[in-house]
Amino acid sequence: MPQHRIVSLIASATEIVAALGLEKSLVGISHECDFPPSIHRLPACSEAKIDVNGTSREIDDRVKAVLKQAISVYRVHTDVLEQLEPTVIITQTQCEVCAVSLKDVEAAVCELVRSQPKVVALEPNSLDDVYGDIIRVAEAVGVAETGEQLIDSLKARLQRISQQTAALKSRPSIACIEWIDPLMAAGNWVPELVELAGGIDPLGNAGEHSGYMTFGDLRAADPNVIAIMPCGFDIPRAEQELSVLTERPDWQTLKAVQSGRVYVTDGNQYFNRPGPRLVESAEILAEILHPGEFNFGHAGTGWKPLC
Repeated sequence: MPQHRIVSLIASATEIVAALGLEKSLVGISHECDFPPSIHRLPACSEAKIDVNGTSREIDDRVKAVLKQAISVYRVHTDVLEQLEPTVIITQTQCEVCAVSLKDVEAAVCELVRSQPKVVALEPNSLDDVYGDIIRVAEAVGVAETGEQLIDSLKARLQRISQQTAALKSRPSIACIEWIDPLMAAGNWVPELVELAGGIDPLGNAGEHSGYMTFGDLRAADPNVIAIMPCGFDIPRAEQELSVLTERPDWQTLKAVQSGRVYVTDGNQYFNRPGPRLVESAEILAEILHPGEFNFGHAGTGWKPLC
């Protein structure tokens, strides 16, 4: 098998490459790739065109302003790609806000002369799509069998959770909040994870992009549990935004708030990344939804109760 030189321009793809045992073949990553920690030694091949500091509302406004002009949110460093001479570049077509887009990569590749890399574009909207993307990456680098084995392992872990929750009498409703200001309900694979973890998602639509909602929508659903998982935010960063919700006079009227079942999760490391750690995301949901039944050890790192 020829030795590949892989550049991953999406954090979840970097995790897929590592899970396939090919971390040593990675020569470049995106500015957002941070797992496994050992990849920090690699050069970043992209950067954000907008200021990612500020409130949720400010970030949302900046992204919308850029996309309204049909301009990408991210910049690809073609000079770095030229130096790295990749044979494979992995990107995505799922969301122009989440990672470098396919059109950006294609434009960058047109400027590359020597390596003529193969571009692998991922498009995950559901769990099945994630499995398909794992195979797509594995086949591109000649380890299709390893890809199948990885998928079998991930499915087996999810099945064990699903089998245990199927025997439970209660299935609490849960609102999964992917953005705080403006409010967004997590879609794509998150409602599937909720179902596997023994819950009911009244706001998210499986297989569809995360959608905007109003606080009135949240109040009407009045879920048993609320999980806050802002895209790209870890727990401390998410906590900085919570006053937008908690200082509303009607926040205290929500069932989940009154019963102390509001949780802040690490959306950046788990729920927002369509890769192998979606299994850990399901484990986190199971711990939150059924605290007496599950303990995978994610409390304090993957999630914490809102105090």
